[in-house]
Amino acid sequence: MPTTASKTSAKTSKSAAKKPAAAKRDETPDAIELLTHDHRKVKSLFKAYDKLVKANGDAGEKQVIAAQICVMLTAHATAEEEIFYPAAREVLGDDEDLVDEADVEHASAKELIAQIEAASADDDHYDAKVKVLGEYIDHHVKEEEDEMFPKVRKSDLDLDALGEAIAARKAELMGQDADPH
Repeated sequence: MPTTASKTSAKTSKSAAKKPAAAKRDETPDAIELLTHDHRKVKSLFKAYDKLVKANGDAGEKQVIAAQICVMLTAHATAEEEIFYPAAREVLGDDEDLVDEADVEHASAKELIAQIEAASADDDHYDAKVKVLGEYIDHHVKEEEDEMFPKVRKSDLDLDALGEAIAARKAELMGQDADPH
């Protein structure tokens, strides 16, 4: 009976034979892993912001964290809308309303992002806007991770190729080299 290591090696060899870019794919998370990683990163930024608010932290520090949240969410949402959602819509069939709901949630988040980006951390309701954005995102993430992602994972979608495309698009939007982490 083959060991796990030899199964993995055989699997890798088969992947390499089918996909010339297999070595790169080994380094890039698949689309769902990449998007889930983004969710964790932005959640940690929201926690850092909340901690500053509770400690009556410096407005400049809050502004920096809020700006990071906005940039990250904008790149993430754009990549989802341009790459992941169209592919998900194709494989979800009767469940494509999950993508419609996600699009509407993105629109609401983008409105708050625009308000946050146009304001100063000293402005009235700034903290409230960041908090509400965090709540929107928590709700959105829960629906994606609990409903949409499991259904997409069961499909025959090439999540590795989507992961590469998403990483590249996010890097382009953020003016960076494609680094999925």
